[in-house]
Amino acid sequence: MSERESMPVDVVIVGAGPAGLAAAIRLKQLNDELEVVVLEKGAEVGAHILSGAVIDPRALDELLPDWRESCPMAEVPVTENHHWVLTRTGRWTMPHLALPPLMSNKGNYTGSLGNLCRWLAEKAEEMGVQVFPGFPASEVLFDEAGNVMGVATQDMGVAADGSHKPEFEPGIELHAKYTLFAEGARGHLTKQMKARFDLEADCEPQVYGLGIKELWDIDPAKHESGKVVHTQGWPLSETGTWGGGFLYHQANGQVALGFVTALDYANPYVYPFEEFQRWKTHPAIREVLEGGKRVAYGARAINEGGWQSVPKLAFPGGALIGCSAGFVNVPRIKGTHTAMKSGMLAAETIVDAITAGREKDELASYDTGVRSSWIAKELQKVKNAQPLVAKFGEDLGTVLAGIDMWLRTLKIRLPFTLGHHKDADSLRRADLYTPIAYPKPDGKVTFDRLSSVFLSGTNHEEDQPCHLHVADLELQKTSELGVYAGPSTRYCPAGVYEWLQEEGQEPKYVINAQNCVHCKTCDIKDPNGNITWVTPEGGGGPAYPNM
Repeated sequence: MSERESMPVDVVIVGAGPAGLAAAIRLKQLNDELEVVVLEKGAEVGAHILSGAVIDPRALDELLPDWRESCPMAEVPVTENHHWVLTRTGRWTMPHLALPPLMSNKGNYTGSLGNLCRWLAEKAEEMGVQVFPGFPASEVLFDEAGNVMGVATQDMGVAADGSHKPEFEPGIELHAKYTLFAEGARGHLTKQMKARFDLEADCEPQVYGLGIKELWDIDPAKHESGKVVHTQGWPLSETGTWGGGFLYHQANGQVALGFVTALDYANPYVYPFEEFQRWKTHPAIREVLEGGKRVAYGARAINEGGWQSVPKLAFPGGALIGCSAGFVNVPRIKGTHTAMKSGMLAAETIVDAITAGREKDELASYDTGVRSSWIAKELQKVKNAQPLVAKFGEDLGTVLAGIDMWLRTLKIRLPFTLGHHKDADSLRRADLYTPIAYPKPDGKVTFDRLSSVFLSGTNHEEDQPCHLHVADLELQKTSELGVYAGPSTRYCPAGVYEWLQEEGQEPKYVINAQNCVHCKTCDIKDPNGNITWVTPEGGGGPAYPNM
């Protein structure tokens, strides 16, 4: 085996999302001499970034006050804000006066988070940050004392059977004074750090939603630049599940629309992709889309645990930032500003440590800083919203969540914090439910999964080890299929998993890893925790243009 080369740096950041890039920029702002490296698993910065997105500019204003002069996100300020409650054929608009002030989108912007990250990467590189797309971090490195001392990138040119192809290149070790994990929701190295350092000992388990998104070019006569719509109710109200949709009128005559299904659902026959397709058939949504053309598709898991699910953030030699830690404000459907702020706080703590001559220290003051920052103040106001809806259902839960948020906005503190249960634990036996009959796609407004995955630009080198690890195939057959009727064939938004059975043969579990859009849902929702997502060869996965 070839020996890996090593590269000493001051700070290595895993992930070129908003948190990682904000951290890199802040590091260079504070100390231009620091060697800062950002590793990104996508083929380019932004290729794996997916969000609605409506951005609160608070963190951008702090990091780069003149961002509006050149950033593409500044093109479309929010002009209208609507919250619709859908029935099967109708809707009613929730009055603005009923919504807590924090739900307002005044002063926010809508656009592509991927393009924002591309712009942030340019700014970082101008400052001397080394950004390496197509280089996924696959292994965490530790020194003799057990402190994090950096990461190693994925080997390239490994065949499916583990042998080395002629073009094999070993990964590179980056030895750093500090390592920041900015992998996004359910990062596979972040999972290892949580387990190794017991970071979740004093917090609630993280819970998630699956967000599925499309971009459409619509009839110019229907486009209303800056209009933002959120929906709840139908169709999930018919399956005992909860979540909601969004429709944002963005630049260039496009709308970004999507649907989030909370992954704590009990019915194994729930099919998030098909719920999204059904949502598009609602008259209020269909009328926007008819006559338009779908141009992009993608999916990603979203942190929904809130403040009580934020783990311990620092450990010797490293820290969690952004969605690796889970700073999404669920009622606002926003997390970019809190993610960026966490990266900035981590950068400030690292600079102080390096200036003081400390290396691979535990950045306790970063954890303390987050918990006394505006991140904490914002998330504490909404900490009971998600669990109230999960516990009492969308109708009553929404009312109770609204009351709770209003009281906290008025600084009336309720003496409780509700907890969570892991999403995988919520799934119930299939024999308790009836399979759901979803309508066939019409090819105009609704579509099938495989044509959708094609629009995501997803591609993986076919001859490589499968990056979706099933620990026990027999357990998968007896439990995932035998007890739960194969929910992986439905919860995956990319058609990765199939159960095939020929006459007289045992069922065979087929994993179409080439289709994987890196959403991480299988890593979250498998009822036995039997599937683990790990990073594939560099550059594999979706190629989102402006999601």
